[in-house]
Amino acid sequence: MGSPSNLMIEITPQVLLKAYACGIFPMAESAEDPTLYWIEPERRGILALEHVHVPRRLARIVRQEKFEVRTDSAFSEVVEGCASTRAGRSTTWINRRIRELYGELFEMGYCHTVETWLDGKLAGGLYGVALGRAFFGESMFSYETDASKVALVHLVARLRHGGYCLLDTQFVTEHLRQFGAQEIGRAAFHCRLEQALQGLGEFGRLPNDVSGAGILQLVSQTSKVGCSTA
Repeated sequence: MGSPSNLMIEITPQVLLKAYACGIFPMAESAEDPTLYWIEPERRGILALEHVHVPRRLARIVRQEKFEVRTDSAFSEVVEGCASTRAGRSTTWINRRIRELYGELFEMGYCHTVETWLDGKLAGGLYGVALGRAFFGESMFSYETDASKVALVHLVARLRHGGYCLLDTQFVTEHLRQFGAQEIGRAAFHCRLEQALQGLGEFGRLPNDVSGAGILQLVSQTSKVGCSTA
């Protein structure tokens, strides 16, 4: 990871968008720490949209439509879920300022959520920032088994259908590695990012009523969607 640097300037949504365009993002040490830090990892996690692997058991759950999937309908609840403590995670980097900033980006149309619902209750989801043809994944959570994984599969389908070519995961976890997430060097990431910032993706292009089978078809189609690095 690159060394974090203290955010010494007044951070606004506009500053945050410029930071993403430069390949950096903010984090806090903890929910109680009011300070934000710029982060630019030396090795960056990405999920190549043209090479996403959906495990067989998860594909069956997506096809069966166990969860109802919505977008941008419960932003505050998704962030709260991402910030909550639970088994395996006792701390969070999402502090009050993070919530405020991304809430403003959501109102501006740059921040989006993918949510999974079960029996009318929020079961899991994720949120991130869309800029150009890049989507910067911020955090995900599950209250129910596989809920965040289903949200990720739907996100990939939505990004592919919407003309995106870069899904930044920031870091690579075992949770993401099963989908084919990989680490690339800083220079390679900046090359992909530069390409992704040329053009504009359409997050809302995919209808919300696409079947689970249709989602899997979008994820597995062989057409090239990656950013050119030529």
